[in-house]
Amino acid sequence: QLTLVESGGGLVQPGGSLRLSCQVSGFTLDYYAIGWFRRAPGKEREGVSCISANGGVTNYVDSVKGRFTVSRDNAKNTASLQMNNLKPEDTAIYYCAAVWETMNYCSSSGFRSNDFTNWGQGTQVTVSS
Repeated sequence: QLTLVESGGGLVQPGGSLRLSCQVSGFTLDYYAIGWFRRAPGKEREGVSCISANGGVTNYVDSVKGRFTVSRDNAKNTASLQMNNLKPEDTAIYYCAAVWETMNYCSSSGFRSNDFTNWGQGTQVTVSS
């Protein structure tokens, strides 16, 4: 039915890059905002990035601004998170999630995991030398 699958995680050295992908099936992305979240060891889940259904609005947590870039390709039903200059603090399980865009879920005031209704299984990102 409604399925999201993350891929692209792995082990990378500090300063390296990874590109995470979120492949969606069962529905089109045209009317869904996409959020990226992560859960780091010993920390609560936090929002990393968000992109609106048409890509016109994006948001990032302060710690990744200038390093991460969120994008989407609705024709391919995919969303991506390009992660550059990775730091050990970025080590976490990363999840993509979707929500039918009945409102602006990617506002400058942030975004919340409880708003998102469909979740992927997560992919592990480990940044270590």
